[in-house]
Amino acid sequence: MEKLIEIKSTSDIPSEYKGTPIADLLEYHNLDKEYREYTQAELLIGMCMDHREHLSIPGNFSYIIRTGGANLKFSEFKVSFAIAVGGVRHIALIGHNNCGMVNLKSKQKKFIDGMVDNAGWDAEIAEEHFKRFEPIFEIENEIEFLKSEAIRLRMRYPKIVFAPMLFKVENSKIYLIKEN
Repeated sequence: MEKLIEIKSTSDIPSEYKGTPIADLLEYHNLDKEYREYTQAELLIGMCMDHREHLSIPGNFSYIIRTGGANLKFSEFKVSFAIAVGGVRHIALIGHNNCGMVNLKSKQKKFIDGMVDNAGWDAEIAEEHFKRFEPIFEIENEIEFLKSEAIRLRMRYPKIVFAPMLFKVENSKIYLIKEN
């Protein structure tokens, strides 16, 4: 079963997102829709911190929270602020393929060596730091994590529309993730 919905035209956007900031995001980024002017954010984008993800969107269109794997677990106050004070009612969760937060255990040596060489840390402290946080930030599978994060956040914010998406680094396009 294909897990992604490719957006090559407006007709590819599912009906539940048509006329929403989620559709606008997909049209701006994938379909080169002409930018509108915004005075206030209409969308919150939670996305990975990876440098390969660059979105084509107009200024003032969205709040953006960047965190490893698009994991918003430790950014919930920021999410709540965008909803309560910013008036956001739609949230896009954008992860990407080949995410560094997948299989973190395999990166332990590189992480420790990097903290020693680049940050001046002691190896034991770097190892303890890795061991403490690796289980918290490991996402195992990009698509399954984004689906579970959307479910978790919908339970927390039942009036908000969440759309899990995957950014493919090889073509810089955003795909909706099928949840059924």
